[in-house]
Amino acid sequence: MITKENILAIAKKTILSESEAIIKLIDFLDDQFVNTAEIIFNTKGRLIVTGIGKSAIIAQKIVATMNSTGTPSMFLHASEAIHGDLGMVQPGDVVICISKSGNSPEIKVLVPILKRFGNTLIGMTGNTTSFLAKGSDYVLNTTVDSEACPINLAPTNSTTAQLVMGDALAVCLMEMRDFKSDDFAKYHPGGALGKKLLLRVKDMLENSLKPMVNADASIKQAIFEISEKRLGVTAVVEDNKVIGIITDGDIRRMLNERDTFSDLTAKDIMTKNPKMIKSTDMVVDALNILEDFSITQLIVVDGDEYKGVLHLHDILKEGIV
Repeated sequence: MITKENILAIAKKTILSESEAIIKLIDFLDDQFVNTAEIIFNTKGRLIVTGIGKSAIIAQKIVATMNSTGTPSMFLHASEAIHGDLGMVQPGDVVICISKSGNSPEIKVLVPILKRFGNTLIGMTGNTTSFLAKGSDYVLNTTVDSEACPINLAPTNSTTAQLVMGDALAVCLMEMRDFKSDDFAKYHPGGALGKKLLLRVKDMLENSLKPMVNADASIKQAIFEISEKRLGVTAVVEDNKVIGIITDGDIRRMLNERDTFSDLTAKDIMTKNPKMIKSTDMVVDALNILEDFSITQLIVVDGDEYKGVLHLHDILKEGIV
């Protein structure tokens, strides 16, 4: 019977085995890798990544990473390629073919066809004397000593090595393209990540109620404004310029300290020099300010023009954390 300790030991051994396989890839990086990166970078076509079995799954992940980081890519299943899908390969495309053995039947059919097409072929293989390696223009060596599984058959270390080699290539291409966060945002417009990269403060102010009172307004007016606009704050404005804010916390503190407030105005209890942000700034930058100063609202101004209030709750509702 396998005990809890046995399970943990097996898991640790697997992780250690895969990490050691990855480390050894460093010694395989040479001019072949450099030439591969440069050819993909300079191609006018696309990057086609193909494979069979588990290598095909890794190929799909590499394609996804490449597409999201500025390298137009397409997945081609090696089996489907030799049954009609080769039509997607166009002149000028660069092809990466992934295979641990480099000798599978599909690979032996596919490689000569690609060579006749005239496409540059990069073989990613764990067998540098294989049919794939010999037929490729460049070879990315992903040799592993063994698999992590106890019978040395299930693709584990080998597929991890393929994945990491693909990631290394993708990151190099990002650097070569000077790929920035703004570029990344173009390919990730949806979900929390897209919002974090693309959403600006002005996008959150479309339905803003824009609470404000004059500097000489009564405390009662300030309380009504805070309650009516439901943002927990109101800006205090003088000569059309924001000079302070009053929060519901300021109101509570005032009531704790005084029995009457009929002689006070908004200017008397406001917080001067409130934290502000421009409407064109990124919402994620606004969130950082809110967290840094442990506050829940930011006054939005463009120049001297008061645009509204950005509330932490609105940011959290958008899923930006």
